[in-house]
Amino acid sequence: MAIHFYKTSTPSTRNGAVDSQVKSNPRTNLIYGQHRCGKGRNARGIITAGHRGGGHKRLYRKIDFRRNEKDRFGRIVTIEYDPNRNASICLIHYGDGEKRYILHPRGAIIGDTIVSGTEVPIKMGNALPLSGRGFDPKKRIHFNRYALRHGHT
Repeated sequence: MAIHFYKTSTPSTRNGAVDSQVKSNPRTNLIYGQHRCGKGRNARGIITAGHRGGGHKRLYRKIDFRRNEKDRFGRIVTIEYDPNRNASICLIHYGDGEKRYILHPRGAIIGDTIVSGTEVPIKMGNALPLSGRGFDPKKRIHFNRYALRHGHT
């Protein structure tokens, strides 16, 4: 991906750079409105925590954290910015036509194929249990989200 350098117009944009991502509208069936309650006010509407109001309206993206389907292949279609978390997300198209958002694994690019299951190769973006594939803790493997209890993220 190309790196986008900001044009200096204010001190906050000086020497700023970000990885550019695919600009696409979020899937309408994977988002819903998020009500920002509070904004620094108590039940009477009086400001109790200052400088908390305003902000841009954000849509919440439904993320598939579990990825517990067996031997299900998917392809990364887009990499998007998520305003609700400090991580990028990517849209996955599965073979049966289903589409889901997952957290973007570091190093994964558009067009990569990912799979979840017990007997899948250890590759960036694949989801597998720690008990599968002869897990060896001495190997240097990057983990992306692990559960302390089965079924919890």
